[in-house]
Amino acid sequence: MLAGHYATALVAYQKYPKGTLLYFLFASQLQDMLWFAFHYFGLETTTPHDVFDTTVSNMAVNMLYSHDLVPLIFWLIITFLIGKFLFKNNKIGLIGTILVLGHFVLDFFSGHPHHIFGVDSGIVGLGNYATDVYQAIAIEAVATVAILSYFFKQEKNNGIQRTTKNKAYIIGLFVFGIVFMLSIATTSFRELFGIPKFDLGFNTSVPTLIFTYLGMMFYLNHVVPKYELKQKS
Repeated sequence: MLAGHYATALVAYQKYPKGTLLYFLFASQLQDMLWFAFHYFGLETTTPHDVFDTTVSNMAVNMLYSHDLVPLIFWLIITFLIGKFLFKNNKIGLIGTILVLGHFVLDFFSGHPHHIFGVDSGIVGLGNYATDVYQAIAIEAVATVAILSYFFKQEKNNGIQRTTKNKAYIIGLFVFGIVFMLSIATTSFRELFGIPKFDLGFNTSVPTLIFTYLGMMFYLNHVVPKYELKQKS
């Protein structure tokens, strides 16, 4: 899941703005950021290598350390401690751990196959990126719409006013996330556009994913805080 995780961070920021949106955004995507790091350590090698050959359904990676259930306990503790000491607030650390746990729960329904600890242990999740990618994307779309609807409804109840343009900027980012997933669900860009084989050093999967994730993260960190409080009469 891509867009859905970021949506949970918006709700967390809404409830605890002292935690800073960037912290919550990173917490919501912690496991995926760890996956990218472990890829370069040779621990969670991701294929296909070429981003133009990659689809959601053919991407393969054993997410042993970043996403499996047993290491999750460690990442929950680390996230809590970072929130606790960075913001000197136990509640913010706890919300960070809830976001990390929420990532695991959302991936259960819409994500790559995860396990207890290793491919020989029990599977935890539907793994429907590989088995039913369109169902996975549909689940993500429904979850994202539900979370964003709650977010904007709570903002209205709290007297927060946003311009139509600002709302469009926020919603547009999530629409991009879903459409992007759909565009490469089962057909790669190479197949779709007839792109020839080449290697210029920047057309690899993981760097492209890192750029996409960080781009979405900093985009939201820029546009979401732009609102006004309605003056009480």
